[in-house]
Amino acid sequence: MTSAELEYRLIDFAVGCIKLTKTVVKSFAAEHMSGQLIRSSTSSALNYSESIGASSYRDYINKMQICLKELRESKTNLIIQSKSDFYEDNKATEYLIEEANELVKIFSKSIATSKQNNKKI
Repeated sequence: MTSAELEYRLIDFAVGCIKLTKTVVKSFAAEHMSGQLIRSSTSSALNYSESIGASSYRDYINKMQICLKELRESKTNLIIQSKSDFYEDNKATEYLIEEANELVKIFSKSIATSKQNNKKI
């Protein structure tokens, strides 16, 4: 997967989360969690864009780790929302949870590989 493909995958994930939150039930908890989901899912896409233009190896790894952190937060948030029945139709939530899980795996592997490759330099 190219960096552009991954960037667009993250953008699609963020857009999916934004669209999902438009269908949330009206309650304080649901609106609170939805707002946090928007922040964490968009943060992962935005920080990945920043990592592409990182000024150093350390800057790149730091931004990639932020992406990973935000993706994990998004996944946990989606699970909490799903278990709290914030949405009438959980199909979109289930899809986004699976996508977040796959993205977490991609970022975990990418960070580990980058760290390993840097040791060889």
